[in-house]
Amino acid sequence: MAVTGEASAPLTPDQIAIVKSTAPALKAHGEEITSLFYKNMLAAHPELRNIFNKTSQETGAQPRALAGAVFAYASYVDDLGQLSDAVARIAHKHVSLMVTKEQYPIVGEHLIAAVATVLGDAVTPAVAEAWTAAYQALADIFIGLEGGMYTEQEKSAAGWNGWRKFKIAKKVPESAEITSFYLTPEDGKLPLPDFKPGQYVSLHLHVPELGCMQPRQYSLSDVPGQDCYRISVKRDAGKLAGVPGLISNRLHSDYQEGDVVEITHPAGTFSVEPKTRGGQSPMALISAGVGVTPMVSILNATVAEGSARPVSWVHGARSTEVQAFAGHVQGVCEKNPNVKATIFKKHVKDGEVEGVDYHFIGRMDLERVDRKQGLFLDEPEAHYYICGPPAFMRDVRQFLVKAGVGESRIHIEVFGVGDGE
Repeated sequence: MAVTGEASAPLTPDQIAIVKSTAPALKAHGEEITSLFYKNMLAAHPELRNIFNKTSQETGAQPRALAGAVFAYASYVDDLGQLSDAVARIAHKHVSLMVTKEQYPIVGEHLIAAVATVLGDAVTPAVAEAWTAAYQALADIFIGLEGGMYTEQEKSAAGWNGWRKFKIAKKVPESAEITSFYLTPEDGKLPLPDFKPGQYVSLHLHVPELGCMQPRQYSLSDVPGQDCYRISVKRDAGKLAGVPGLISNRLHSDYQEGDVVEITHPAGTFSVEPKTRGGQSPMALISAGVGVTPMVSILNATVAEGSARPVSWVHGARSTEVQAFAGHVQGVCEKNPNVKATIFKKHVKDGEVEGVDYHFIGRMDLERVDRKQGLFLDEPEAHYYICGPPAFMRDVRQFLVKAGVGESRIHIEVFGVGDGE
């Protein structure tokens, strides 16, 4: 049974049972399967290297992420509502990368082949047929969602599809590691489409040594409704992933004001609509490192519309030198009594003032924040937005869940290692 681009019939009960029965094997051999999948697919279709993140391939982050997604799909193939958030997040990323419906049969062919190769005789004709049908059903969901998003972008005021050229109007250092790039459309056509605070754009550059384009996602770091988009990019030295940032280092070193890059329409499910989501309920913005970038967009948009909702800004940085937007956030707090900031620093300098330049020394400890000024843990309508390294986000989520915060009020920006570097 071949994977096609045509709509599929619903899975039969037998097919659902077979797919669910393979979940343990997929969990045990998932990374082996997905590593082989990427290797074979990119060798057969080198044009797809323009879509996939080379850094994530080298670190194994992308195969791990796909293995987790395949296992989750096998586990919940009979209850896809459990995966709705993940499906929406992936669909937004696909649209940001300009994935097309014609590419789904290619992915399906190589994924099913990799499963068959790794699992061997366990993949009987019935198993192969069930998984082919299951992949087709999932592809139909993505193609439908993404097709609707492409249509909406193209028809919206000032919207567009595809990679659009933007000029770097300004390049502003925000810290020793993070620089903001102010991007204006090269064709001069304004206004720009609005976006939801917290969303991102994809940006790609040609990498001569790879012979292909390399895309990355970068959060928009300011309010919508301006004549430019601002992204704030960390120069990635490779301390986390073990591989220096392929695109971030080029942006910092090689691209100057007046140079041109290409980006896609804003996308992403990590977002706040201050007038609708949560209304005037309390909001905590919790970040570490470069995770500050979508938070600045959310903060700026919230105060720009005059919202009086209580906001707790909690940020962790290694030191003042690498802390981006410190002065800006301090100014926002001074002008808006509803906004309170708590800053953790691992290292402080002589002369820095506790309560002004920082509040606590060391790793972020949310219990200390709660004791000092409150995290709204007793507020049943409070929402929590989290962005930072994966381990940091896991720790924050665990703290909030343990404190009784419902999952529907916890919002996490999930970038894979190497994404948004």
